[in-house]
Amino acid sequence: MTDINQARRKVFVVGVGMTKFEKPGAREVDYTDLAREAGTKALQDAGVSYDKIEQACVGYVYGESTSGEAAVYELGLTGIPIYNVNNNCSTGSTALFMAKQFIEGGLAECVLALGFEKMQKGSLNLGGSDRRNPLQRHIDTMNRVRGEAEGPMAVQMFGGAAREHIERYGSTKLQFAKVAEKNHRHSANNPYAQFQTVYTLDEVMASTTIFDPLTKLQCCPTSNGAGAAVLCSEAFVKANHLQDQAVEIAGMAMATDFASSFEKSCIKMIGSEMSAVAAQKALKQARLTVNDIQVIELHDCFSANELITYEALGLCGEGEGGKLIDSGALTYGGQWVVNPSGGLISKGHPLGATGLAQCAELCWQLRGKAEKRQVPNVRAALQHNLGLGGAAVVTVYRK
Repeated sequence: MTDINQARRKVFVVGVGMTKFEKPGAREVDYTDLAREAGTKALQDAGVSYDKIEQACVGYVYGESTSGEAAVYELGLTGIPIYNVNNNCSTGSTALFMAKQFIEGGLAECVLALGFEKMQKGSLNLGGSDRRNPLQRHIDTMNRVRGEAEGPMAVQMFGGAAREHIERYGSTKLQFAKVAEKNHRHSANNPYAQFQTVYTLDEVMASTTIFDPLTKLQCCPTSNGAGAAVLCSEAFVKANHLQDQAVEIAGMAMATDFASSFEKSCIKMIGSEMSAVAAQKALKQARLTVNDIQVIELHDCFSANELITYEALGLCGEGEGGKLIDSGALTYGGQWVVNPSGGLISKGHPLGATGLAQCAELCWQLRGKAEKRQVPNVRAALQHNLGLGGAAVVTVYRK
């Protein structure tokens, strides 16, 4: 295996941009419009013209095989390699990971990572009827461990993990609801968020139960939106005088499922183990610990996943996620601010764009440009993006 301590070319994010995340059908917009807006914003933020981009990595889950080209063509037609990326809900950060490796490996000096999604209303469609569902192994594990039930498959998986956490560690419905209350409260200060309504804890718990213990306000919505980032080498930063805005990707790792993911635990089946491994690798690359981090964008597709991921990232010990959310350590004034953007629950979750939107938020935080959401004295930030099927991508940034 590659020694993570060997010499690496440094990689920097010098420009980010995103659209407002919106409910599907809220306005007439195509994915090319979303991509053009996010990509243009990222280029303008970097002060880099499109002809400086040498390669582009473009993520989306729903779309035709060359939608990536169609999206980037909105920015220019220069003949560069364009890669179409699909890794379920971790698609955006997978595109970012690919772009980072091109620069790190010396194959390019400036690369665009772009993610977008134009989604349908309602629950996600997990696969076609004429072939094996790519999540069949996960579904079989869930049914074997928890028994078959009615309801959307994704919420069953994460709801099953929540039930397991309650049974094993004594966490409570109230603690899961506190995750959603925090993220809805944070999103009130995010103009890019799909929802900006603050809900009380009682309102979160009283909203419609989707799959016990998860209520509607603890579940992310379907969304339209796009995000983008311009990545470059240290030499490019210096040559173009971008030092003041450059944010270093100090560590980044992807992990996929292990054999243990499909044994006897819904918590592992939804990705806790691969999240933990990716976090450990990314922090080791950065030569930091989780206690050196001030702000985190975490993949809260459901409140259950955020609480369980506290433990995977090492913010607390196994089974202690409920106590951690009770402590107040995860919001302004606490040890970390988790999901200042509002997270997926309130900001929205256009699958291909989520990882790039997380990147944008953390770069703004590190630059001190997050306005009302700004976390004080940010020196290092961590991003966690998860896709069932599956992949977890963890990124550590520093100014």
